[in-house]
Amino acid sequence: MDQISTDPKLEARRRELAAFLRSRRERLTPAAANLPEGFRRRTPGLRREELAMLAGVGTTWYTWLEQGRDVRPSPQVLSALADALQLDPAERQHLFVLAGRPAPEARSVGPEIVGEPLQHILRTLSHQPAYVLGRRWDVLAWNTAAAKLFGGYDNADPDQRNTMYRLFADAAHRKLLVDWDHVARASLAMFRADSARFAGDPDFERLIALLKETSQEFREWWPRHEVLRPLSGLKRIDHPLKGRMSFEHTGLTIMGEPDMKLIVYTPVDVDETERKLAELLA
Repeated sequence: MDQISTDPKLEARRRELAAFLRSRRERLTPAAANLPEGFRRRTPGLRREELAMLAGVGTTWYTWLEQGRDVRPSPQVLSALADALQLDPAERQHLFVLAGRPAPEARSVGPEIVGEPLQHILRTLSHQPAYVLGRRWDVLAWNTAAAKLFGGYDNADPDQRNTMYRLFADAAHRKLLVDWDHVARASLAMFRADSARFAGDPDFERLIALLKETSQEFREWWPRHEVLRPLSGLKRIDHPLKGRMSFEHTGLTIMGEPDMKLIVYTPVDVDETERKLAELLA
């Protein structure tokens, strides 16, 4: 635990941290923490020494925290306090913000469900191809315009609907992309950055093994460990029915679903894209 210099903003944040810790400690009952009730308590919730014991920190030091003293807990100690206080994800994030520490990024697990509000947004984007990507870059949901432009979603299994699989292992999808080499390299670097939090995850490992087996380019590029932050830009499509079309593509994060992204393709005034897309949808 290191000392930090006096600063009015830091002092205000320490007071907020102290009040937040105290409120959550007083909310937690001994029964919920698997502790005996003991003698009659003068205040609600756990005592400071009980909370300190559960978190594995000293009582005096924890008392300093609740007094707004000039101390700064490490991320490991904050995680221990969050566990001891039984904080939910929003409260845990708030604790780290108040303490001035970056919160560990959570890994989502279990099935990914695209709720009705997001499905409604997809349907509303009737003249903008759009789809929802999951944590592994699987296409989880899509609108009619995306199905008409890219095809291959309805009858594909989850692996075949994966964006990286379509880029590297789907010959028909590869032919759609005018600038395949640039798109594939950039996408691979962004996928690599995204997937770092899921290193060792069996679903990711299985997908990567499949792509190494299927694609020579993937086998050559994956060991280079290139990474990129998410990018927007122009994507040129060579559609088998309508020919050259150009779209500005943008990725939007979903509130409450940090591992989902809404990808939207907006037709631009090049190659008569709007007219061709309208004809394709008609």
